[in-house]
Amino acid sequence: MRAMICNAWGDPSTLVMHDIEGCAPGEGEVRLRVRACGVNFADTLMIAGQYQVRPPFPFSPGMEIAGEVMDVGEGVRHLKSGDRVMGICDWGGLAEEVTTKAAMLLPMPPNMDFPTAAAFPIAYGTSHLALDHRGGLKAGETLLVLGAAGGVGLTAVEIGSIMGATVIAAASTPEKLALAQQYGAAHLINYSSENLRDRLKEIVGSKGVNVIYDPVGGDLFEQALRSVAWEGRALVIGFASGTIPQVPANLALVKNCSIVGVFWGAYAGRDPQVLSGSLRTLLSWYSEGKLKPYISATYPLEQTAEAYHALMRRQSTGKVVITL
Repeated sequence: MRAMICNAWGDPSTLVMHDIEGCAPGEGEVRLRVRACGVNFADTLMIAGQYQVRPPFPFSPGMEIAGEVMDVGEGVRHLKSGDRVMGICDWGGLAEEVTTKAAMLLPMPPNMDFPTAAAFPIAYGTSHLALDHRGGLKAGETLLVLGAAGGVGLTAVEIGSIMGATVIAAASTPEKLALAQQYGAAHLINYSSENLRDRLKEIVGSKGVNVIYDPVGGDLFEQALRSVAWEGRALVIGFASGTIPQVPANLALVKNCSIVGVFWGAYAGRDPQVLSGSLRTLLSWYSEGKLKPYISATYPLEQTAEAYHALMRRQSTGKVVITL
C-alpha cells in the first residue's frame, strides 16, 4: 500500500511516498481502508518532533480518519468487515490502510461522506469537550473565540451558538470573519486591524467575557485574559501562532478566573467515556442537521505537504482533508 512516510524530524516537505506492507489487526484492533484523513496542526508538530507523542521512525502521520473496515481482530464486536467508520488513530492515517484500536472508531451516519467524516472527530470533539466538559459554558454567557475561522475555531463558534452563548468571533481577515458570522457569531473582531481589548470593551462593557477559547496563543491570549469576566474561564486549546504565551499569574488572581488546559487526545487513554459520550452528542446533532462541517480544501495523498503548508501559513479556513 502507499503511505506518506516521515523518516526524520522536520518540515512536511520532507515526507516521502513509499509502498509499505499492511499490518493484520491484533486483538481489539481493526484494519481500515482509508478513504480520507483530516489535516491537523498536531500532525505538523508530530512531524517536527515537537508533539507530546514521538513515534518511532519510519511512521506515517495522520490521526483523523474515515474509511471502510477490511477485517477485525479478536474481541471486536461492534464493527465488521465493510462497515463505514470514522475516528482517530495514534498516527498512520496518511496511508491507504491503517490498523488501529477498534474502540477509537465509530460507525458513520448514513448521510455523511468520507471527507466530512475525516474532518469531524478532532475539530468538533475538541470544541465540544472544551466548551461543555472543561469550560462549563452556559446559555446566556459570552464566548470569545480566537482564530474563529480555523479548523477548531469555526466549530467552537458553531457549538457555542448551539449551546446558547453569545459568540464573539476574532480572526485576522474580513473573509474569515464573514465565515464565522455564517456559523453563528453575533459579534466580529478583526485583530489585524482592531485592538482586541478595546473592541471587547465596546461589546461587553466592564463585565468581561465569560469564556475564552484560544487555539492561537501568542500575545492574543494575554490580551483576551485581561478582558475575562469575574470567574471566567480561559481555555488553552493550542498555539497555532507558534508562540506559547507566558502570562502573569496575578491576572488569574485578580480576575478570580480559571486557566483551563484542553488536551482532547489524552482522554482516549485516560477517560475514553468522556470522548465517546461527546462524539455521540455531536453525531446526533449532525444527524439532526444542527452541524454543518466546513471543508475549505481537499488534496490527494501526493499533495500532503501542500495541504500542511496551507494550514501552517494559516491560509485555510475550516478543515483541510486528504482524500485517498
